[in-house]
Amino acid sequence: MNLFESMKVFVKVADCGSLSAAARALDISNPSVTRHIADLEAYLHARLLNRTTRRISLTDTGTAYLERSRQLLFDLDEAETEASNSAANPSGILRINVPVSFSVNHLGRVLPLYAERYPNVVLDVSLSDRIVDLVDEGYDLAIRIGKLQGQSLVVRKIAPARVLLCAGPGYLAKNGTPQHPIDLENHVCLNYAYSTPRDEWRFLRDGKTIAVHVKGGLNTNNGDLLREAAIAGMGIIRQPSFIVGDDVRAGRLVMLLPEYHSETLSIYAAYPSRRHLSAKVRTFVDFLGEQFGDTPYWDLGLPHE
Repeated sequence: MNLFESMKVFVKVADCGSLSAAARALDISNPSVTRHIADLEAYLHARLLNRTTRRISLTDTGTAYLERSRQLLFDLDEAETEASNSAANPSGILRINVPVSFSVNHLGRVLPLYAERYPNVVLDVSLSDRIVDLVDEGYDLAIRIGKLQGQSLVVRKIAPARVLLCAGPGYLAKNGTPQHPIDLENHVCLNYAYSTPRDEWRFLRDGKTIAVHVKGGLNTNNGDLLREAAIAGMGIIRQPSFIVGDDVRAGRLVMLLPEYHSETLSIYAAYPSRRHLSAKVRTFVDFLGEQFGDTPYWDLGLPHE
């Protein structure tokens, strides 16, 4: 039994004054109207209508129930209208957690476009490279980069990002250019603290994996610091193209060993549940996919592997 549907039929019968007139108004059969009324009376354990061969009338219980039904149906219709409007015009605070380098280099440039499209959403963006608990810490959404193993989240890929091995021209002029991954063992390699394992860089060529143990004078949890250090000639780095792409295109960094493939990272939007996904989360995830996509601008013009 659909309670609200039966209530609608009951109200229509009361308004029309007969079962057949209600059936015509609702464009359903007479037996369907009779069944809805019978189901409703059985559910309530009360008679709502007095029926004769010529007319129907409301019982005292039916009269009281009619007014309550009108109000409930009005409230339901109003709630559906508000929900529909909210889906089309999202509003409220959207709390987002984003890795530092990705946010500074790329998210900031597209946020004004989202704000212009959805002016009733207030963006509350927290920058952190640590993995936060979205539910416990009250986030609606997080941008995650890399492998998301063992996490009970709904994820949607919004873009890829190549991992590039590169160094500044000054470093290469002084220390030479590696010709094979194993040569990296004799170079200064600057490491990202959250990579796993931190002191091992892996490359792929012709279906074979080459693992190289690296060492250097800098470990940090920030990719932009590694980029600046490499530009200044401190050593070789392995960082995502969304961090170093502009510098490779401009010649501030030189891409090394392009024939040896490093991994391609995936950039994800992650949120706690697919059920009852709010309009503000849905529109923001769709927006990120639209802005970045399968061929993001940060990979354009880079040497092919």
